[in-house]
Amino acid sequence: MTEKSAKELRYGWTTGACATAATKAALTALFGGDFPDPVTITLPRGQNPAFALATEEKGQDFVRVSVIKDAGDDPDVTHLARIISTVRRGKAGAGIRFLAGNGVGTVTKDGLPISVGNAAINPVPRQMMQEVVAEVAGSFKEPQDIDIEISVENGEELARHTMNRRLGIVGGLSILGTTGIVVPYSCASWIASIHRGIDVARANNLAHLAASTGSTSEKAVAAIYDLPETALLDMGDFAGGVLKYLRKHPVPRLTIAGGFAKITKLALGHMDLHSGRSHVDFNWLANQLATLGADADLVAMTAEANTAMQVLQSAEATGLPLADYVAQKAREVASKIVGDGIILNVLIFDRSGNLVGRSDD
Repeated sequence: MTEKSAKELRYGWTTGACATAATKAALTALFGGDFPDPVTITLPRGQNPAFALATEEKGQDFVRVSVIKDAGDDPDVTHLARIISTVRRGKAGAGIRFLAGNGVGTVTKDGLPISVGNAAINPVPRQMMQEVVAEVAGSFKEPQDIDIEISVENGEELARHTMNRRLGIVGGLSILGTTGIVVPYSCASWIASIHRGIDVARANNLAHLAASTGSTSEKAVAAIYDLPETALLDMGDFAGGVLKYLRKHPVPRLTIAGGFAKITKLALGHMDLHSGRSHVDFNWLANQLATLGADADLVAMTAEANTAMQVLQSAEATGLPLADYVAQKAREVASKIVGDGIILNVLIFDRSGNLVGRSDD
């Protein structure tokens, strides 16, 4: 691939782009042509990447082609996955049908862009494959009544490392992509999964969601409020991805849960809580402790501290409610973003899942 990021990281291709490439090659062979290898497709923004075929198979009434996904330098669970398209002629007048093969999930909950009961192949990949059918069928003067079955080798196992089950997608992965290109470390897919989680929760009329920075806080907040899995948002570092989406797509109640350091960053106004993109301001923490009545030694120690946990433990040893104070400040920041229509509170947990701080609702 020739497209690079500013740091010379390789761009990659989405599962949707790979499925489209495999489908185009399979259709060409189904209509009597040779397998095009490499096969070139057109992405939504006009780029024309070429994909090498991994396998080719021609049966009595089907053609099957696979492409190995290259996610570039993005830490993508589907990097090097085998994306398979099996095409068959459909019934006259039936048009194009999309089917979930092995390793591709089926939608079971409302709120996703694909309706319940259908293969978890998102709208843009469907559109790309529909355009391929029109192109190839047109060149061979064949009808566009085609069944397209997309599979992913080992997809059901790979899906265990995604949010699909929580979103109500069972049996495997989703075929995704809005541009066809994976931007390394853009984390766009994670944020998109957060948004789909909110959509599913709203469609199922859930009144209380919890967005957590990690598995420990998620488990703890779910136990406190007895929340179902569908109400849990794996926010990670993307506080902004949750809060800004909820402003336009509100729910009655939201709890933000996380460790002291990440919630401190939120209290400071950071929307990306990753350690490489935001930092705990120890001078700010020192000033908050001074406001709470800390002595000069604790204030000075805080300003020179190495970790947020060190500060919290020192504050707890003196009986100062620093975690509650930070939770309240984080709630104020979050409330300004989501607006007045959402009841919002913030919980802070230690590494063992013990509640150490909370804001008012």
